[in-house]
Amino acid sequence: MTGASKQKQKLLRMEQIFKTQTDENNVLTGNELIDMLEKEGIKAERKTIYDDIATLNDSGITIETVKKGHSNAYFYACKEDFTAEELYILASAVSSCRFLTTKKSNELITKLQRITNKFTAAQLGRQIYVSQRSRNKSVNETIYYSINTIQNAIAKKKKITFKYYTYNTMKKRQLKHGGEQYLVSPNELVWENDNYYLTCVCHNHGAVCRYRVDRMTEVTMTDSKIAAFTEEEKKDLESFKSLFTMYGGERRELKLQFENSLMDVVIDRFGDNVECMKNSDDTFVIRCEVQLAPTFWGWLFQFGTKAKVLEPYDVCKKAQMLLNDLLDLY
Repeated sequence: MTGASKQKQKLLRMEQIFKTQTDENNVLTGNELIDMLEKEGIKAERKTIYDDIATLNDSGITIETVKKGHSNAYFYACKEDFTAEELYILASAVSSCRFLTTKKSNELITKLQRITNKFTAAQLGRQIYVSQRSRNKSVNETIYYSINTIQNAIAKKKKITFKYYTYNTMKKRQLKHGGEQYLVSPNELVWENDNYYLTCVCHNHGAVCRYRVDRMTEVTMTDSKIAAFTEEEKKDLESFKSLFTMYGGERRELKLQFENSLMDVVIDRFGDNVECMKNSDDTFVIRCEVQLAPTFWGWLFQFGTKAKVLEPYDVCKKAQMLLNDLLDLY
């Protein structure tokens, strides 16, 4: 590239230098900036650098001026960009997200590093501790494309097809129903327990269903339009967003009792709008709708004598039966 061509890039390179090499704790003086430009073959002088910085500010690229010793110094300060704190939160979420593969997590963090300065980028690249459960990350590299296909189908009101797999006792993927292709009318993607689920009307089963997106493969949008959901289907689809988990089970309204020490746990699980009332000096009760799935019972029983089902009676008997079955194992 000729010297004249490089000179035309001076303002662009200045913006890039400020954006990647400075922040409020790492500033550049005019002379330091001139030296950096000259190393790239771009001629600069002190009397023009100040005009160039003013031009950047006039164009909406905020360059702040501070003192460094006896000299003016400058740093990039555009408010519309992500702050270091915001980027660190995003990097932590990407690192701990279970549905992302380790490879994809690393790729996304690298992209986050590219949109900030080298000082913040170095912090984003350091090891972020995540729990053991979050380290059990997905191995399905196609999930990102599946999500995109599903979102497009929902927006265009088109049906999708896919195959669904589980794991056998040898920890190998095994397509359900002999590799049968599912045809569904997608409704919504729901984030639950570190996984994406699709709520939909499944035409194979003639019912409202939900499927884990990372267990779906060969996701394809069809040309078939989604028919309007019936009122009953709308009710079922809506209920899946507020029930205990995205796993199957009979939907029931329960009255549950908890010791006061579990209030935080209850709020975390059911939200701060859950119907709650004092039961005694040591306990409170809530009313909530859940699916009576194994995941619900596992969650409830982990609290031992600190939590119990009060109503309805048949669900209390169900809890007794499950606990007796568990006791018989030992």
